[in-house]
Amino acid sequence: MSVTTEKELADAVNRNEDTIVIEGDLAKKTIRIKATGTVAWAVAIGSICIVFYGVIATVGTGGVATPVAGFAAVAGSGGALSVLGAAATSAAISMAVSVRSLSVLKKLRGNYKIVSKSDNKVTLKRS
Repeated sequence: MSVTTEKELADAVNRNEDTIVIEGDLAKKTIRIKATGTVAWAVAIGSICIVFYGVIATVGTGGVATPVAGFAAVAGSGGALSVLGAAATSAAISMAVSVRSLSVLKKLRGNYKIVSKSDNKVTLKRS
């Protein structure tokens, strides 16, 4: 399966696709997410959690929680930004929000291996 957006990638991971071909800018972001070490990932996922739950709270309240979620996003994303960089952090948050679950990031990192990569294409295989 070939994907070019965070939502398509999150959906493919959630469906446990055996092979996922990631194209475009998302390929570089995915490599960054996959290549992050365990300790650095713990820092990043903690920050991503804060932002994720802030966004989900905003969606669940019809926008009433927007000021709180906005503050959480700014305050909470620092760790992830320093570990992953802005593009990969944004991609990780977008993936989690699109399927309303942080587990998609755990599955991406734990259940898939990079089997080939180039400048604008990465192929993942489920292990």
